[in-house]
Amino acid sequence: PTVDTVRYNFLVHNLILNDRPVLMVGPVGTGKTSVAQSVLQKLDPATFNLLTINLSAQTTSNNVQEIIESKVEKRTKGVYVPLGGKKLLNFMDDFNMPAKDTFGSQPPLELIRHWIDYGFWYDRQRQTVKQIKHMFLLAAMGPPGGGRMVISRRLQSRFNLINMTFPQESQIKRIFGSMIGQKLQDFDEDVKPLGDIMTQATIEVYNFISSRMLPTPAKIHYLFNLRDISKVFQGLLRAHKDYHDTKQNMTRLWVHECFRVFSDRLVGEKDHETFLSLLTEKLGTLFDLSYHNLCSNKQPPIFGDFMKEQGVYEDILKFHELKKLMEEQLEDYNMEPGIISMGLVLFRDAIEHVCRIIRVIRQLRGNMLLVGVGGSGRQSLTRLASFIISYSVFQIEVTRHYRLQEFREDLRKLYYQAGVDNKPTVFLFNDTQVVEEIFLEDINNILSSGEVPNLYKPEEFEEVKTALADSVKADGIQDTADSVFSYFIERVRNNLHIVLCMSPVGDPFRNRMRMYPAFVNCTTIDWFSEWPKDALLEVAEKYLEDVSFEGEGVDELKKNVATIFVSCHRSVVDMSERMLFEMKRHNYVTPTNYLELVSGYKDLLEEKRRELGDQASKLSNGLSKLVETREKVEAMTVELNETKVKLSQFQKQCDEYLVVIVQQKRDAEEQEKSVKARSEKIAEDEQRCKQLADVAQKDLDAAIPALEEAVKALEALNKKDLAEIKAYTNPPEQVETVMQAVMILRQSEPTWSEAKRQLGDATFIKQLVEFDKESMPDKVLKRIGQYCAKPDFKPEVVGRVSFAAKSLCMWVVAMEVYGRIYRVVEPKKKKLEEANRKLEEKQRSLAEAKAKLAEVKEKLNELQRQYEEKLATKEDLKRKAELTELRLDRAAKLVSGLAGERIRWEESVKTLEVSLGYLVGDCLVAAAFLSYGGPFLSNYRDELVQETWLKQVHLLNIPCSPDFTFANFLAKPTTVRNWNIQGLPSDGFSTENGTIVTKSSRWPLMVDPQGQAIKWIKNMEKDRNLKIIDLQQPDFLRTLENSVQFGSPVLLQNVQEELDPSLAPILNKSIIKLGNRLIIKLGDKEVDFNPEFKFYITTKLSNPHYTPEISTKTAIVNFAVKEQGLEAQLLGIVVRKERPELEESKDKLVVNIAQSKKKLADLEDEILRLLNTAQGSLLDDEALVNALQSSKKTSEEVAEQLKVSEETEAMIDAAREGYRPCAQRASILFFVMNDMGRIDPMYQFSLDSYIDLFSLSIDKSLKHPRLEERIQYLNDYHTYAVYQYTCRGLFETHKLLFSFQMCAKILEASNKLNLDEYNFFLRGGVVLDREAQMDNPCKWLDDISWDNITELDKLASFMSIANSFDQYPRDWYQWFTSAEPEVTPLPGEWENSCNELQRMLIVRSLRSDRVPFTVTTFIINNLGAKFVEPPVLNMASVVEDSSCRTPLIFVLSPGVDPTSGLLQLAEMSGMGDRFQALSLGQGQAPIAKRMIENGVKEGHWVFLANCHLSLSWMPQLDKLVEEELQIKEPHPDFRLWLSSTPHPGFPISILQSGIKMTTEPPKGLKANMKRLYQLINEQTFPRCTSEDKYKKLLFGLCFFHSLLLERRKFLMLGWNINYGFNDSDFEVSEHLLSIYLDEYVETPWEALKYLIAGVNYGGHVTDDWDRRVLTTYINDIFHDEALDVAFFKLSSLPTYYIPKDGPMLVYKEYIAQLPNTDQPEVFGQHTNADIASQKNETRTLLDTLVSLQPQRSVAQGESREDKVLNLAADVLRYVPEVIDFEATEKLIADDMTPLNVVLLQEIQRYNALLNIIRTSLVDLEKGIKGFVVMSSDLEEVFTCIHNAQVPPMWSKAFPSLKPLGAWTRDLVLRVEQFAQWASTTHPPVLFWLSGFTFPTGFLTAVLQTAARKNNVSVDSISWDFHVSNLDDSNLTEPPKDGVWVKGLFLEGAGWDKKGGCLVEANPMQLVCPLPTIHFKPVENKRRSAKGIYTCPCYYYPNRSGGSGRPSFIVAAELRSGSVTPDHWIKRGTAILMSLDH
Repeated sequence: PTVDTVRYNFLVHNLILNDRPVLMVGPVGTGKTSVAQSVLQKLDPATFNLLTINLSAQTTSNNVQEIIESKVEKRTKGVYVPLGGKKLLNFMDDFNMPAKDTFGSQPPLELIRHWIDYGFWYDRQRQTVKQIKHMFLLAAMGPPGGGRMVISRRLQSRFNLINMTFPQESQIKRIFGSMIGQKLQDFDEDVKPLGDIMTQATIEVYNFISSRMLPTPAKIHYLFNLRDISKVFQGLLRAHKDYHDTKQNMTRLWVHECFRVFSDRLVGEKDHETFLSLLTEKLGTLFDLSYHNLCSNKQPPIFGDFMKEQGVYEDILKFHELKKLMEEQLEDYNMEPGIISMGLVLFRDAIEHVCRIIRVIRQLRGNMLLVGVGGSGRQSLTRLASFIISYSVFQIEVTRHYRLQEFREDLRKLYYQAGVDNKPTVFLFNDTQVVEEIFLEDINNILSSGEVPNLYKPEEFEEVKTALADSVKADGIQDTADSVFSYFIERVRNNLHIVLCMSPVGDPFRNRMRMYPAFVNCTTIDWFSEWPKDALLEVAEKYLEDVSFEGEGVDELKKNVATIFVSCHRSVVDMSERMLFEMKRHNYVTPTNYLELVSGYKDLLEEKRRELGDQASKLSNGLSKLVETREKVEAMTVELNETKVKLSQFQKQCDEYLVVIVQQKRDAEEQEKSVKARSEKIAEDEQRCKQLADVAQKDLDAAIPALEEAVKALEALNKKDLAEIKAYTNPPEQVETVMQAVMILRQSEPTWSEAKRQLGDATFIKQLVEFDKESMPDKVLKRIGQYCAKPDFKPEVVGRVSFAAKSLCMWVVAMEVYGRIYRVVEPKKKKLEEANRKLEEKQRSLAEAKAKLAEVKEKLNELQRQYEEKLATKEDLKRKAELTELRLDRAAKLVSGLAGERIRWEESVKTLEVSLGYLVGDCLVAAAFLSYGGPFLSNYRDELVQETWLKQVHLLNIPCSPDFTFANFLAKPTTVRNWNIQGLPSDGFSTENGTIVTKSSRWPLMVDPQGQAIKWIKNMEKDRNLKIIDLQQPDFLRTLENSVQFGSPVLLQNVQEELDPSLAPILNKSIIKLGNRLIIKLGDKEVDFNPEFKFYITTKLSNPHYTPEISTKTAIVNFAVKEQGLEAQLLGIVVRKERPELEESKDKLVVNIAQSKKKLADLEDEILRLLNTAQGSLLDDEALVNALQSSKKTSEEVAEQLKVSEETEAMIDAAREGYRPCAQRASILFFVMNDMGRIDPMYQFSLDSYIDLFSLSIDKSLKHPRLEERIQYLNDYHTYAVYQYTCRGLFETHKLLFSFQMCAKILEASNKLNLDEYNFFLRGGVVLDREAQMDNPCKWLDDISWDNITELDKLASFMSIANSFDQYPRDWYQWFTSAEPEVTPLPGEWENSCNELQRMLIVRSLRSDRVPFTVTTFIINNLGAKFVEPPVLNMASVVEDSSCRTPLIFVLSPGVDPTSGLLQLAEMSGMGDRFQALSLGQGQAPIAKRMIENGVKEGHWVFLANCHLSLSWMPQLDKLVEEELQIKEPHPDFRLWLSSTPHPGFPISILQSGIKMTTEPPKGLKANMKRLYQLINEQTFPRCTSEDKYKKLLFGLCFFHSLLLERRKFLMLGWNINYGFNDSDFEVSEHLLSIYLDEYVETPWEALKYLIAGVNYGGHVTDDWDRRVLTTYINDIFHDEALDVAFFKLSSLPTYYIPKDGPMLVYKEYIAQLPNTDQPEVFGQHTNADIASQKNETRTLLDTLVSLQPQRSVAQGESREDKVLNLAADVLRYVPEVIDFEATEKLIADDMTPLNVVLLQEIQRYNALLNIIRTSLVDLEKGIKGFVVMSSDLEEVFTCIHNAQVPPMWSKAFPSLKPLGAWTRDLVLRVEQFAQWASTTHPPVLFWLSGFTFPTGFLTAVLQTAARKNNVSVDSISWDFHVSNLDDSNLTEPPKDGVWVKGLFLEGAGWDKKGGCLVEANPMQLVCPLPTIHFKPVENKRRSAKGIYTCPCYYYPNRSGGSGRPSFIVAAELRSGSVTPDHWIKRGTAILMSLDH
C-alpha cells in the first residue's frame, strides 16, 4: 500500500459508515475498483449485503432497477429493504459509461439521482411508488472522453467526490520495485540489482508509449494504463531462479513481457519500429545491453511454460523444437474423437500467437481480445492453445432463434463448468455471434466483475449451491446464499478465461471499444495483422515441400512458385480495393483464400498430372502395341513357308492308308447284314411270349386285390384277437363256420377243437399269409365253394360277431376266388413257359454271331483312327498356314488402318508431354483463379490473369501454356456444351463461373440477379433429385439433414446478406471422423455425411455486401449476366422466331456435333481401351480387329459428318449473324434497364420477363422481306417497347434519364458518340491546379462555369474557347442571359463548328439549368419524339398484360393513392365483389396470408397495401408468392396487387417477376390534366344540369389542381411547405362543383371558392403565405368571366384557355396539344423561377448518370484525417474571440434599455456557441491525434467538417443553409457587429438584422422602445417600412423613430431604386440585394393602400423553418409597382435575411 491508498481507504470507509454516497474519480488503473473492493471486504458481512453493478454504454435504467430490486425484499406496502434485514452497499463501477439519450441525460444515472433525492422510484408496471431503504452508494468513474460521458452537475453534487490522482513515478517505483525486489531476493547476485533497473525501464517505456501511441480513430484500442505496468510485472514475477540466473536471461524476460504488453496490440509497421527503437534505447541506457546482442536476428524472445513438465516459465531458444511440439500437439488435437480437425499451417507468426494466448490464459483471470479479420486464424489458434494446456473450450452455437434467453442459458452452463466442475475453461466468443448487442454487455460484466446481473433466479442458484455443498464445507465457507454465491463467482473467475475475437472492419469495433471499457481494460490485446509476406511465403513453401517438380533448378522453381502465390494474394487485395472504388462492390481477401490457393494448387497439380499422365500412357501403350504387331508380322512370314513343306508329306501317307481301310470295311458290312436278319426274327418270338404272359397275368389280376386285402387283415390280427376266438367254448355259429372253412383249406379236420388247437400255434397267422394258394386240390376248392355260397358267409356279417373271425373270413373268400381263377390260368402258364425256353436257345446263337462282328469292327476302327491322326496333322498344318495368312491380312489392316491414329497419337503424346511440362504454371494461375476470381467481373478477372499473374509467371520463367485460359484448362469442352444445353450462357465469363462452381473446394454462393445460375443448377442437378430450400421455410434444416445423409444436392435460394448461423457447420465443412464414419453436427443433431452431397447458394441481390466471414466460408461467384452472354441468348431467340428452320438445324447441329465429338472421343477411348486390355497377340483377336475396323470406319464417318456439320454450322452462323444487330440492341437495352436498379431499389427487372418482352416485339413488329429493313423495324419497335415497359415502373424524375441513357448507349454501340465529350458532359470540369488556370475575363460568370470552360478548352474540339470569352464578352453575355440558350446562336465561329453534343457541352458548362431541355432535344433527334413522352399508366392494359402468376406492384410516392383507381378497375373488370384489400402493418400478416391462399383458390383480386410497413414479413410474402403463384396452379382470375414505397427490403424476386407501376402525379400540366380527365367517367361527364357551366369549371378545376401540384417544382418560390395534394381532393371538389351548380341557378362563387380552396385543398395548407397563393389562384379561375368569355385565358400565355364546349373528347384533344414542358409564366412565375429547380434537376440527372458509370481511379490525395485537421485548423483560426459579457454588463448596467437587454442575450448566445465550436475543434484535433478518445459527438463533427457542412451541435444557435466556409465567414461578421456594439455601448446606425440569432426579439425591443418613448401600449404599435433610395454611406445618423436595417435580399423580384418599387428581376438573377429599409414603429396604422405587396421576410432560404424554429420573421410592405400585388404573390416574392452561399 502507498500513502495515497491508505488515505483513500480510510476516507471511503468512514464515509460509508456514515451513510454518505461516495464517488471516486480518476484515470483508469489508479486503483478505484481495488480501493472499493478492499473497503467492501472490510465491512461486516453480518451488517452489509454487497452489490456490484458494472455500467456500460448499453446499460439502461431498467437494468439498474432490476438488479437492485433483485437484492431487496418487501417490508410493508411500497417499502423495500435489503435481504436479511441488513444494509445494502451498492458499488457502481464505470459510473459515467451509460450513453446519453436524445435529450442529453443518462437514464440510469437519473434514476440514481432521483433515488438519492427522494428515496424511491416507480414500479415500471403499476406506476406505484417503491421506497428503497437502507441502500448506500459507492461509485467509481474515469475521466470523460471516448465512451465516458460528463455526468450532470446535479448528480455530481449529491456525492462526496474523491479524486484519485495518478500515482507519482516515485510511488509506482516503490510499489513495483518492492514487489520485484522481494522476488529477486534469492536469485543470483548479478540478477538482484536488475529489479530497480527493470522498474525504471518499465515506467519509462510506459510513459513514452502512453504519450506517443495515442488512440486515434483508426487505433481506438491504444488505451494504456497502470494495469499494463502491472501486467509486465506479473510476467516478471513468473521468473525462476534456476532458469533466469544471468542478467541476460532476466533482461530477455523483461523484453518479452514488454513486447507482450505493449507491442502485441500495435498496428502497422511504423508503430512496431517506433517501439523497437524505444526498447533498444532503454536497453542501451539502463541495462547496458544492445537489443541486437540480446536477441539475435532481431527476433523477439518467446517464453512459455508448456515445454517442460514442471511448468517453468522459460525462454524457448530452440524454435524448431517449439514448432515440432506444436505440430505434434496439433496432430494429437486432430486425432481426438469427435473433433473437427484443423488444417493449420504453423509458421512463425502463428506459433507466436499461440504462445501469447497460452501466456495470458495460463494466468489467473487472464482474458484476451484477439483482433483480426475473419479467417485469420483467431479461433483455431485459441483452440490449439487451450488444447496444449488441457483447458476445455466453450463456444456458443448460434441458431436461428438464438436470443438473450438462450445466451444466458449457455452462460449458466459455462458458469457450472467453471464454478462447480472446477474445470479451467476458455470461453471463445466471436463478434459474428453477437445476435443482440446485450450479449456484449454480459461479457463486459464477466470481464470486469465476473458476475452477470440476475443470471440466476433464487431457485436456479439452489441447484448450484447444492452441487457446491462439499467444496463449501471443505473450504470452510459460511453456508449462506450470499457467501456461497461470492465463493462460486470467485471459482468461476479463477477458472474462466474469455477469449474475444473481433474484426476491425467497419465501425462496430470502434463503437464497442468505446462502449465496453472492460474489453480494453480487462484483457490483453493481440492484433492479428495481415499475414506478413514472410508468413505467406513460409506457408507456400511448407505446402510445396512434398510437391515434386521435374528438371533442374527445382529449388529455384519452388521459390518462384511461392513468390507468385504471394503476389497473387497481394494483387487480389489491390484489385478488390479498386473494384470497391469503381463499382462499389465489396470483396474481402483473407488468409483462408490464400490457404485454399496453396492447397488447391497442390491438389490441382496432382489431379492434372494424373489426368494427363493417364492419357499419355494410354496413347503410348496403344503405340507400343502397334510397334509390337509390326515385329510379329515379319516372324510370321518365315513360319508360313516352313509349314507348307510339311503339309505335302502328310498328304501322301494319308492316301495309302485309305486303300486298306476300304477293303476291310466291305467284309464287315456283309457279316453285319446276316446278324441283323436273325435279330429281327428273334424279336418277333419275344413279342409272342409277352402276349401270352399278359393274358395269364390279366386273369390273375382279378383275384389279387381281395388277396391283398385278406393278407392285410391277417397281418392286422394279434394274439389278443386270436385269444378272443380261442376263448369261446361254444363259439357263435358264424365263427364256427369260418373256422371250419379255414380248417378245410388247411386240409385239417373241420372241428372246433382242431381249430382251437391250431389257433394256439404262434405262427398260425404267418402260415396263413404264406399259404400255398396255387396247389389247392379241386376237392378242397369245391368244399370251400359251398361255404362261400352261404348267404351269411360274408366278412361284414361275420364281423358283427368277431373282428378276428371277419379277417379269417376275408382270407377264406380270397383263397376261394384265387383258387377258382388259378384253375383257368394254369394251362396258359404252361404254354408260356414252353415258348420262353425256345426263345432262349435262339438268343444264345445270336450273341455268338454278334461277338464275331464286333471283333471285325474293332480292327476297322484302329485303322480309321490311324488314318484320322494323319489327317488331323495335315489339317492342323493347313489351318496354321491359313491362320498365318489371315493374321498377315489382319496385320496389314491394323497397320494401315491405325496409321492415321498412329501419327495423331504420336503428336498427342508430344503435346501432352509439353502440357505436362506447362502444368506448373497453368495450375498455378488456375488455382489462383479458382480461389480468388469468383467475385470479380470479367474485365477485372482478365486484368488479374493477363496483366498480373501471367506476366509474373513469364517473368520468373515458370513454364506455362502460351495461350492459357482458365475455362479451357479446367473444363472439358463436352462438359461445357452440356452446361450450355442445361441453360448456362455460352460466353467465357459464364463458363468460368460454371467451372468455379463445380471445381471450388468451398460451396458456391452465386450472385445471381437474373436467375441464370439457378436455372442452370436446377437443370444440371435435376436427375440427382435436387432439393430446393430457402431460409423462410420452417423445415429447411430437416431437408438439409436428409440431403447431407443421402448425398442429394441442395440449392439454397434467395439468401440476403446474412446467412443463417445454423448453416455454419455445412459451410465450414466441419466434418468429424468417427472410425470409418464421417459425421457433421447440424444444430444438436449428428448426421452422417455423404461425400456425394452438394450445396449451392444463390442470391437475387445484384450487389450484396458479404462480411469477410461469409467470403471465407463460401466461394462467391458473380453470375451477373454479361453483354456477350445475353447477346448470344437473344440472337438464338430472334433467329428461332424469324428463321425457325435455321435455329432448329443449328440446335440439332450443336447437339449432333456435341454427340459426334463425344462419339469420336469415346471411340478413340474404346480403341485405346481395346489395345490396352488385349491379352496376348492383337492379331488373334478377331473381335478386336473388327471393333477397330468398325471404330475406324465410324470415326471416319463421324469425322466426315462433323466436317459437314461444322461447315453447315458456319453457314448457319453466317445467316444468323445477319440478326446480330438486333440481339446487340436488345442486349444494350437490357443493361440500360438493369442499371436502373442502382438508382432505386424498386427498379428490378428479370431477364425472363425481358426475354418475353423481346419475343413479343419480334411477333408484333412489322415484317419485311429485306433483312436490313426487317431488323430496322424490329429494333425500333423493341426499343420503344422497352421504353414503355420500363417507364411504367419508373418515377417521373428518372424517365428522361432512362431515355437519355438508352440513347447514349445505342449511339455508343454504333460508334456515334465521342466518349471524351460525353464524359465531360456528365462530369463537367474539375480544376486541380488553380495557379495555371486562365483568369476569368467576365464578371457575370461564376467560378464553377469558368472552371467548366477552361477544362472544356482542353478537349480537341474546343481549343481556344476560353479565349473567345475575352474576344466576344458581350456576345457571350447575351447568349448567357437569353431565355433559351440551347436554340440561341452561339457567338463567333462556334455556331457553325459545334455538333449537337458539343453544343450541349457549352450549355452544360454555362447554363446547367437548360441541360434537361438539351437532353430532351438530343433524344428527340436521335431516337424520336415518342421517347420523351412517357405513356400514361393505363391500368386496364396492365391487367391484360398480366397473368395470375404475376404480382402487380404499385410503387408509391406521396400524393397518390392507387386504391380508388384499383377499385374502379375491379368494378369495370367485373371483379368488384371478389376484390379484397388489406393495409399491412402490425399483426396483419396472418390475415394477408389467408387472403392470398383463398384468393388463389377462389380467383379473387387481393390488394396488400403499404408493404413497406411490414418489412419483416416480406421474406414470407416472397415465399408465399413463389409457392402459391409459381408452383401451384392459381385460379386464372386471381391477381395479387401490392403497394409499397421504395425500400431495399422489398423482395427482389417479387419485383422481378411482377409488373411495376409507379403512382405519382405526372410531371407537367399537360400530363396531370390528361390523367385527371382519365379519372372522369365518360358516362357521368354530362351529369350536371348546368352542363356547360360544369364542363368549363371542371376544366378550370383540373387546371387549378394541376397548377397546385406543378408549383412544387419552383421549390421555395412555389410553396413554403411541400403539400400532398391528392386525387381525393380533386374528386371531392368535382363532386361539390356538380352539387352546387345543380342546387343554385346563380353560380355560388364565394361558396365554391371557400369550399374548394379554403376547406378542401386548404385543409392541407398550414402556412398562411401558402394559403394566400391558393386564394389568389382560385380567384383567377372561379369568376363570371370564366363562363361568359369565350376561350377564357387561364394565364398570361395565349396557349392556356378554357376550350370551346363539347363532348369529353374535345377537352382531351385540347389537352393533347398543350406543350410538354410548362413555361414558368403559366404559374405566374418569372423565367428565372425555373432556374433553381432546373439546376437541381440537372444536378440530379447528371449525378445519377455518373453513378451508373464506373468510377475512375484517381491518385490518392491526403487522408481524411489530414483533410479534416487542416479544415478544422482553418476554422479555428477564423473563429473570433468571445465577447466580454461581464464587462459589457457593467458598462450598460445603468442603461438597461430593451435594446441593451437584447444585446446581452445575443452576447450570451454567441459566447456559448463560440465555446462549443472552440472546444469541439480542439477536442477533434486531440481525437484525431489520439490525445483523447473520439466520442460519437466528435465523430459527427469529423464527418461534417470532412463534407464541408456545419456540425449540428454548432447550428443550434441560429439556422443556416450555408456550407462550412461561408458559415464561418458569416459567423465572424455576426460576432463583429455585437463586439463593436458592446465595446462602444452605442447601437449601430445601420442594424444588420441577419446577424441576430433571434431577430424577432430585437424587433420587439425596438417596438418597446418606441412605446415607452411615446408612452403608449406596445400592442397598439405596428411597423411602417420605407426603403431608402440613398446609399448606406449617406446614412450616418439613426432615424428619429425605429431603426435602419441593412443586408436584406429580395427573392423572386428585382428592386427599382429610383421608383422605390418592385420590378421584374434581370435574367439569371435569382436574388437581388435590397437597399437599407427604415423599420418605423407607427401607432394605429391604417389598412395598407392599394398597390402595396405584403412581403414576408424569412430568416434563411428554407422558408418553412426547421427544428422547432419558424423562419418567418416579419411581413414588410413594399410597393408593387406597375402590377397588382397578386402578381408578386404568384411569383412567391419574399425578403431573405441570409442566403445559402
